[in-house]
Amino acid sequence: MGNPADKHPKHRTKPVVQLIGEDYFLLLEASPRRGASLEVGERVYVGPIAEKRLKIFRVEAEIEYDDLTSFAKSMLPSVVEEIVRRKEKVFVEFFNIAGPITLRFHSLELLPGVGKKTVAKIIEAREREPFKSFEDIQQRVHIDPVKIIAERIVEEIKGGQKYYLFVRPPRRERENVVPPLFLNYLSQIYERVERQRVNEEQEIYGEDQA
Repeated sequence: MGNPADKHPKHRTKPVVQLIGEDYFLLLEASPRRGASLEVGERVYVGPIAEKRLKIFRVEAEIEYDDLTSFAKSMLPSVVEEIVRRKEKVFVEFFNIAGPITLRFHSLELLPGVGKKTVAKIIEAREREPFKSFEDIQQRVHIDPVKIIAERIVEEIKGGQKYYLFVRPPRRERENVVPPLFLNYLSQIYERVERQRVNEEQEIYGEDQA
C-alpha cells in the first residue's frame, strides 16, 4: 500500500505492483484493482481484456532493474527460477540449438559456470541425441540447467552485458553508439515450438483440416 521510505515518490503514496513477464522477462509496473490482494510470485493477467484483469487495473509502464523496490530485487532470482522451471520445453530447446557467437566464443559460454570444456560436452551430447528435459541435461552433462539459466536471465535484467541471450537490453544500452548484441533466443525458440505444434497437429488431423 505504498512505502514511505522508498526512493521513488509514487511508491510512497499509492499501491503499486511490480511484475515480470513470463515470455520475455520484461519488467512492468502496474496499479492493482481496489481491494485486490496479491502474493509474491502470484501469476496475474495483464492483457487487453479488462474483464480478465481480476487483480490488475492497468499496466503503468515498462521499467528497468534499478526501478525495482529493494524487496522486489531480493525476490527476483527465486521468481525467475520458478518461471524457468515452468517453461522447461523452451529452455531445453535452447540447449539444443544454441550456437557460436564468434569463431572462438559460443553462446553457451555466457551461462554462469559454463566454460569451453562444458560447451564441448553439451554439443557432443546433443549431437548424439537432442536433450528432452532438464533432468536429461543434468544427468548427461552434470550441470544444473535451471539454476544457470535463471542466473543468466537475472544478470541480463540487471544490464551491463556485452551479449544478451534472452532479455532485451535496457533502453540506455540500446541507445549506445555501439549497442550490445541481442541474440533474442526466446523469439527463435517460440517460433520453432509453434512450428512443431502445427506440424504435429497436421500429422494427427490431416493437412486438410480447416
